[in-house]
Amino acid sequence: MNYKEEILKLKKELDVVLVAHFYQRDEVFELADITGDSLELAKKVMESDKEFVVFCGVGFMGESAKILNPQKRVLMPRIACCAMARMIDEGYFLENLKKMNEAGISNDDILPITYINSSASVKARVGEMGGMVCTSSNAYKIIEKGLKSGKKIFFVPDRCLGQNFAKSLGLKSAVIGDGTNLKDADIICYNGFCSVHQQFNIDDIDFYREKYPGIIVAVHPECDPSVCDKADFVGSTSQLIKFIKELPIDQKVVVGTEFNMVNRLREKNTYILSSTKPECPTMNETTLEHVYLTLKSIKENKISELSEIKVDEKTRYWAKIALERMFEI
Repeated sequence: MNYKEEILKLKKELDVVLVAHFYQRDEVFELADITGDSLELAKKVMESDKEFVVFCGVGFMGESAKILNPQKRVLMPRIACCAMARMIDEGYFLENLKKMNEAGISNDDILPITYINSSASVKARVGEMGGMVCTSSNAYKIIEKGLKSGKKIFFVPDRCLGQNFAKSLGLKSAVIGDGTNLKDADIICYNGFCSVHQQFNIDDIDFYREKYPGIIVAVHPECDPSVCDKADFVGSTSQLIKFIKELPIDQKVVVGTEFNMVNRLREKNTYILSSTKPECPTMNETTLEHVYLTLKSIKENKISELSEIKVDEKTRYWAKIALERMFEI
């Protein structure tokens, strides 16, 4: 079966929009109606008038689409789990709040900000406490806004993102459990991370700079602070794409982010900042066959409960508030 042809045919027949994150496989990405990073996808799905959203990404992305669009039916060909998002749940969130309380910081003095790479239940807890969601594209502005509250920022779940943006703002950061004094920090980070972006290190940067003098190093802020400190440019997936596309074609650049995205950036003078292939295993779970079967289930009115995203009303209410606060900035 030619899955590509069948998918294109079904898309024409159905009231559906196909959405794909930058880290998806090329064959899936090229068939999508909407592509982008987490922030772009969240905005664009809200603008779609289609009844069905077929979301090719990881679980928290489908959840966010459903939270913001309760009237739409959001289906995921594979409900793949982001490893970072799974590092924190509601229980761990509350447990870390308790650790901050034990360090002498009351909940009244804490403003939580969650990276969009988190579950609906974590977003809801953040919303209840007056906090908001951020993405790597807008974290700088969100954190700046949060600091105006005069409270300490509790940043979850990615410690690297929190530390990197704290440094860019000239602020002190601490990671819960690393032995530093939490009361001295402006931004207190949960100890989560992206396993893909942890593959990049300063030895790789040194290798490429020695091999190709004048090469530009561009990395994602989910990389370790030591890597971001040495890079020439740090930005979200969309920011990386824009930056690299604007470089002269003969300018060599080495990029520290997920393989699929880097591989489609440009044909020449672009390198991966790793000796191994930094693929996100869960982003790569979705295949053309999965997309076809999901579209087929819509046509036949045989949608599997396992593929449709559901969020209970109380969770959706508070998570939506946390997301909407992000869009207000």
